[in-house]
Amino acid sequence: MANVLLYNLSDRDKAMKIKFQLYRLGITGREVDAADFGLPIGALLSLPGFAGAESVLGEAFREEMLVMHELSPAQFSGLLEGLRAAGAGVALKAVVTETNAAWDSYRLHRELSAEHAAMSRMKQSVHHRKK
Repeated sequence: MANVLLYNLSDRDKAMKIKFQLYRLGITGREVDAADFGLPIGALLSLPGFAGAESVLGEAFREEMLVMHELSPAQFSGLLEGLRAAGAGVALKAVVTETNAAWDSYRLHRELSAEHAAMSRMKQSVHHRKK
């Protein structure tokens, strides 16, 4: 079943836009409470092999983040396009993989933040070369 984990959606209007896009596409959304950030992503999604997983401590984060699981190609592209059109973009996004399913939300956030920063630097570098 298609699921998206939702992190730190404090802007109510934006959260409603995101949830509407999920509903429109038949995707289940689950807001992850900060108290559960230390659980493996697989445990948050109730994936096999993660029952009884223990939580770890990590450095809190406030950035919005979406973690997508089992979206069809149509749902994936529809969600990204819908969020863009609704003005409800989220910079940190991931698709669940065999590897990151074992990660806690803290680690996934660190990885996505580093990746996002690298992509931003690359875009700035390309933009400066075009001038």
